[in-house]
Amino acid sequence: MKITKNVLVHIDYSLKDEHGAHLNPDEEELIYLHGGHGHVFSKLEERLEGREAGDKFCVTIEPEAAFGIYDESLLEKESLSNLPEDIGEGEELESVDEQSGQTVVYVVKRIEEEHALLDANHPLAGKTLTFDGV
Repeated sequence: MKITKNVLVHIDYSLKDEHGAHLNPDEEELIYLHGGHGHVFSKLEERLEGREAGDKFCVTIEPEAAFGIYDESLLEKESLSNLPEDIGEGEELESVDEQSGQTVVYVVKRIEEEHALLDANHPLAGKTLTFDGV
């Protein structure tokens, strides 16, 4: 069966950054509805369009077309007194943006003596991604 609009697609893949580091060692499959429904990156869909089951593929996606450019303005320094006492580096915190009303997810990047550095960028922001699979 060819991959076309509204076909359910199952791919096995590896995901690497521009340095060849494997980014998804535990997740190697993806199931999505093909055809511009916003479930996967458009460049990945373009590469898969018209392929048959079992066809190999490789596509590299620049940050702008993936998770975006890393944005330094999404880093915030927050007083530890405003955060949970048991917070640790690498943990995620959710907050509601007062202006937009949207939930923002922060990753605790670093804990200092009185502050924590919080990052609202997607963990893969700024990375060139290569999907290699079948």
